[in-house]
Amino acid sequence: MEITALSISLILSLGLCELNSALALNVSGAGVSSEAASLKCKLQGTTRLPAFSVDGDYIIGGAFSIHYNMHTVENNYTYMPEPLRCKGSIIPRELQFSRAMIFAIEEINNSTELLPGIRLGYQIYDSCALVPVAVHVALQLSNGLDPVFYTGDNCSQSGMVMAVVGESGSTPSISMSRVLGPFNIPQVSHLATCACLSDKQQYPSFFRTIPSDQFQADALAKLVKHFGWTWIGAVRSDSDYGNNGMASFLAAARREGICVEYSEAIHRSSQTGRIQRVADVIRRSTAMVVVAFTASGDMKILLEELSLEPFPPRLWIGSESWVTDPDMLRFSFCAGAIGFGIEQSVIPGLRDFLLDLSPSKVAASPQLTEFWEDAFNCRLKKTTNESVCDGSEDIQTLQTPYTDTSQLRITNMVYKAVYAIAHAIHNAVCQERKSATHCDKFSRIESEEILMQLKKVHFSQNGYDVSFDANGDPVATYELVNWQKTEGGNIELVTVGHYDASLPVGREFRINRNLTWVEGSTQVPVSVCSESCPPGTRKVLQKGKPICCYDCLPCPEGEISNATDSPDCFPCLKEFWPNAERDACLPKPVEFLSFNEVLGIILASFSVGGACLAIITAAVFYRHRTSPIVRANNSELSFLLLFSLTLCFLCSLTFIGAPSEWSCMLRHTAFGITFVLCMSCVLGKTIVVLMAFRATLPGSNVMKWFGPTQQRMTVVSLTLVQVIICTIWLVLNPPFPVKNLTTYKERIILECALGSAVGFWAVLGYIGLLAVFCFVLAVLARKLPDNFNEAKLITFSMLIFCAVWITFIPAYVSSPGKFTVAVEIFAILASSFGLTLCIFAPKCFIILFEPEKNTKKHLMNKNQSG
Repeated sequence: MEITALSISLILSLGLCELNSALALNVSGAGVSSEAASLKCKLQGTTRLPAFSVDGDYIIGGAFSIHYNMHTVENNYTYMPEPLRCKGSIIPRELQFSRAMIFAIEEINNSTELLPGIRLGYQIYDSCALVPVAVHVALQLSNGLDPVFYTGDNCSQSGMVMAVVGESGSTPSISMSRVLGPFNIPQVSHLATCACLSDKQQYPSFFRTIPSDQFQADALAKLVKHFGWTWIGAVRSDSDYGNNGMASFLAAARREGICVEYSEAIHRSSQTGRIQRVADVIRRSTAMVVVAFTASGDMKILLEELSLEPFPPRLWIGSESWVTDPDMLRFSFCAGAIGFGIEQSVIPGLRDFLLDLSPSKVAASPQLTEFWEDAFNCRLKKTTNESVCDGSEDIQTLQTPYTDTSQLRITNMVYKAVYAIAHAIHNAVCQERKSATHCDKFSRIESEEILMQLKKVHFSQNGYDVSFDANGDPVATYELVNWQKTEGGNIELVTVGHYDASLPVGREFRINRNLTWVEGSTQVPVSVCSESCPPGTRKVLQKGKPICCYDCLPCPEGEISNATDSPDCFPCLKEFWPNAERDACLPKPVEFLSFNEVLGIILASFSVGGACLAIITAAVFYRHRTSPIVRANNSELSFLLLFSLTLCFLCSLTFIGAPSEWSCMLRHTAFGITFVLCMSCVLGKTIVVLMAFRATLPGSNVMKWFGPTQQRMTVVSLTLVQVIICTIWLVLNPPFPVKNLTTYKERIILECALGSAVGFWAVLGYIGLLAVFCFVLAVLARKLPDNFNEAKLITFSMLIFCAVWITFIPAYVSSPGKFTVAVEIFAILASSFGLTLCIFAPKCFIILFEPEKNTKKHLMNKNQSG
């Protein structure tokens, strides 16, 4: 026989249909036997009763983690296993969620605009926040509560709910979606935030009114980066919610340059030793900030463990699952915690509905009974050694998450989920007519139609927009909340900012209120592995450690970094040099021998003083030009020598000041020509002395060959040679100003480049040649008889001159910067003073102080030594 496709899916997927034992199957390959009418689909196993249920025209399912644990027994396979059942304390917040769903359905049933004339029913289950129970709930919601739900020739889905609200966790939601998905039953979660559920390939019928964790992970990473925390710890729930959420956060944190010291997983069912180990890791860590992507129940167990022993203060960054849970605010050592929460909301009438619990309503529901007895510590029925509730209990006096409607963050997500499903049903079964909306409550609609309509819903309820994108996700908006301690010592949630993922990049995140931090501090805590490297240094990673752990090394010489935490230093341009802090490039100071500095002033003073000395000497000689001592020493050459010495003194001034194109050419040529003129005069005087004594020999007529005309020609000829050398030098490759960037790295030396080194050394060599020649002739004439033999004075002057210029060469080559110029000036002045003092000082002394020796008789006396 053939079995319909739906029957096959029920058999294979759910294992819930069985054939009646009286049924005889005739598989003829041609069709279905007439006996197939006796085929019945029965629910197998024990039926799980809903926590709350009401019949209606269309049924909406619900799954909430009203309890957080499940009773388990060891099976010995000798009897049928016990039904899965929840245990532990009831979770007041989850109870509020389930009651909010009932409130929303009753509000819709009383509405004249949404589903008029149609009554919605509900089946709300407690899933214990565990996968086995959640799967069982999903199977139950897929089939209904009727023991036998197939009696005809068509395996209908009469017991199937239109849609399901829930679950409160990502892992149970994933399990439920895999069961509900093949039957196209829409599932709208109010609290399952795992980014994995946005994958429509795997979860085609899943929707949610709470944003995906992908948005929250990005927001948390941006929050951590905003406050400069680069060294953090990470704790997550060992579940799909925690693992996937933390994976998304760590990926976002890496993009923001944030390092994680440790990443630990916890679960409320974990052994105590594992929780202790995680707590010890947090206590020993150096990270000040801990990001906890955990479920509320898991976080509660961890904080309880941490509260047992004192530990260094930590700043907690929380995901919305626990950071906005009022029950968590009792952990006062977490004051200063910040995190993202779903936006606060107001649902008119909800508080009155939650508080409207009459004794009969409480007694009719095991969950309400358990909540009532736990809240008031009494029993509705008499038991041994326990007090009985006497009717004086007032729920309005309770301070529990169930009665707290001050914020209604997640509760509003339940409210919106119910309304989204109601709008989808409305669009499927109702038609808008001119006068009113007509809804057909007898219309048979498939869950697939509701799935299609859910994708299109877009409405506002109580001012809250509800819509879904292609992945079944809503627009992601969060509040930034801060745990602040009141004056009374209690912790309260304070909204300090907002995050809207729909805004442009860089503008999603804003803070509009002051935060308080750990231990009430108003200063933002620091959580870094290494302090930021200031400008002027560069980061060098520590071997074997994350990129946030590094050393700060000063930039090398000549390089800077002008940003905090710079990974590299970069060199300054050639004419710039780092400042002392090495965070900026400043123009290099320009250095040259200036008239404004002490060395320049001293050298200029000696230069001017030497010129004045030569002029004064010339004046003395001119005043006593008729005296024997002046006439005997070739007065014409003496005046020409004094003139050249004056120029030698003054030419040193051209070496002082900023080099220019003209000054560079002038200083070397003027120096070369004036010194050659000086040496020519000295050489002429030396030759005159030699020729004068040789002329006194009998028969000598040598003086006619070296008279005044010949002396002038000698001076001019010798000087002209230097002029020619200098001219060739200036024409071919003259000296020019240049910026010396190599001698000193940190400053620029303005100096004159030689242009042609051959020209420079030719000028010096020619001067040296004349000086040596003068020195040799003066040595030859030094012992000639006379009271005042000028050759002796020339010998001493040439000795000084040669010594100065011989020592000048190594000093010139080795002197750096402006001291090269100073050495050159010193050589000019020293040699000029040597000539002036050695040749003219003795004569001036006789002229001025010993005039009795300034006679022809005294000068011609060969028996006396001058």
